[in-house]
Amino acid sequence: MTRPAPHRRRLRDIPVSFLVPNMITVLSLCAGMTAIRFALDGDWKFAAGAIALAAVLDTLDGRVARLLKASTKFGAELDSFADFLAFGVAPAMLAYLWAAQDVSLGWASALFFATCMALRLARFNIALDDDDSPPFAASYFKGTPAPAAAGIGLLPLLLSFEFADVAAVPAGLVAVWLVLTGLLMISPLPTYSFKRMTLRRRHALFILLAAVGVFVAAAAEPWLTLCGVISVYLASVPLSVLSYRRQERAWRSGLDQAPVDRAPASDLRRVK
Repeated sequence: MTRPAPHRRRLRDIPVSFLVPNMITVLSLCAGMTAIRFALDGDWKFAAGAIALAAVLDTLDGRVARLLKASTKFGAELDSFADFLAFGVAPAMLAYLWAAQDVSLGWASALFFATCMALRLARFNIALDDDDSPPFAASYFKGTPAPAAAGIGLLPLLLSFEFADVAAVPAGLVAVWLVLTGLLMISPLPTYSFKRMTLRRRHALFILLAAVGVFVAAAAEPWLTLCGVISVYLASVPLSVLSYRRQERAWRSGLDQAPVDRAPASDLRRVK
């Protein structure tokens, strides 16, 4: 007796909206690759601009996916690969080709930075499935996020666009800066997740005015403004640590003061 042929599953049609976030992610990946190409040609401003464009696209893809309700596991994995290339490999190559190749450990620092980026992204993906974290932990990252780390690692290069004297920074200092940035990425330090932060209603107007000020400054002095934004972010790291510790102490004290349910004596005897 012959068995009937197995039923072949038809490929389901998917709406075009599901592809839009992935298209943005692919564009971010392409921007990272283009940054490496500009770096090989010595076009440092175009290379840094390509990484800045990748950061903007990386911010958009997640929001577009949530807006269109098109979040998929495939998109999350693709986003990690794009982040590794655009914010791990590309900044390391830029720093190496710009200055770090003049020292013996320059390539080692570039490898260290890219490796730390891979470890940071892997830890982030695992943390998404962690249900044991306290409720306030969603407002913080562990270590610096990928786009911020790329900006911090390229800060000496960005400063050289505005200040000619920075171009004479020792190559060894650039290599050390890459290593320190890599350590900051994989560190357990809590850093602000600004997209999940809340603010008081009375502060909303000041935030909007500050955003307008940053936009005007970026139109006039883009590189200097970007350096200022990165410096402000670095200054916020100690504040985020203090804020996290304060919330953690309040949360733990609330747990200690919570009443403990005790089983009746009859139940204890039954367990024994």
